[in-house]
Amino acid sequence: MKTEKNMMEGKTDKKQVVVMVRWVGNMQFVATDHMGHSLVMDIPKELGGGGTGFTPVQLLLVALGGCTGIDIINILEKQRQRVVGLEIKVCGERKPDPPRVYSKIHIEYTVKGENLDEKAVKRAIELSEGKYCSVGAMIRKEVELTTSYTLQQVNQGGTHQPEP
Repeated sequence: MKTEKNMMEGKTDKKQVVVMVRWVGNMQFVATDHMGHSLVMDIPKELGGGGTGFTPVQLLLVALGGCTGIDIINILEKQRQRVVGLEIKVCGERKPDPPRVYSKIHIEYTVKGENLDEKAVKRAIELSEGKYCSVGAMIRKEVELTTSYTLQQVNQGGTHQPEP
């Protein structure tokens, strides 16, 4: 039997993902997972919150950027591309009426590396969009999702680690 304790300890089947969201006061919530990771959610001060964390709708954009970023780095490293930086700007446009869902989201990638093959970068983005990114697949069903990318070639001798 799956209990809350088992679920929070990660003792679930592999298809199930569990997080716990707890109200901590005012409009602030803290989300945690079974490994102890946590993040703060809040709303801006002008809306009655404390402005101490991401808003839930911002986190949707964060999840999309993180999901596709992981895919792209994984794919490009397998293709032996020397990526030294990846920045992903995710811009969402919301409808004016409640529940104010996103109507359009644009993802802008800036990929930095040594002798990057533009075809490999384009293909990595396409694979993330069309096959691997779970968050994008869910969003794409309801939202117009567009992408663009820029390559920044850097000098030889860089490292595969992200820039600070």
